[in-house]
Amino acid sequence: MIRYSLRCEQGHEFEGWFRSGNDFDTQAQRGLLACSHCGTSSVEKAMMAPSVASSDKRASAPIVAQPPAEPRLPIGNKLPAEFVEFARKLRAHVRENAEYVGPRFADEARRIHYEESEPRGIYGEATPAEARELREEGIEAHPLPVLPDDAN
Repeated sequence: MIRYSLRCEQGHEFEGWFRSGNDFDTQAQRGLLACSHCGTSSVEKAMMAPSVASSDKRASAPIVAQPPAEPRLPIGNKLPAEFVEFARKLRAHVRENAEYVGPRFADEARRIHYEESEPRGIYGEATPAEARELREEGIEAHPLPVLPDDAN
């Protein structure tokens, strides 16, 4: 899997995971990509820093933030079935292998990052402002994928 930083025509930045480098191009050409903030399908790759491997034990513990309560799927633009299935499996894996910390997510992620708490995988809720602050502090956190049935 390849992670790309993406940006829409409105300037919203978000991440996307793709099976291969060509997957992004194919999905963009078919209009299958959409901004997670405003729903526009005019999405392009943004500049991103290279990923550097770490020998730090904390690097192996996933830290995951829940998406906003109301998913923003573009109207009339269905997600491919294989993406939905992958997203379901990813969410199930996180729930089975990480600790739910609820709205304390940002505080607990900081405690783990600054070695004030034991390193472990966590997930919970974070506001957009909290997620931005974590990123500015160099604390890596990723939203769980939003699924179509989350809106029901």
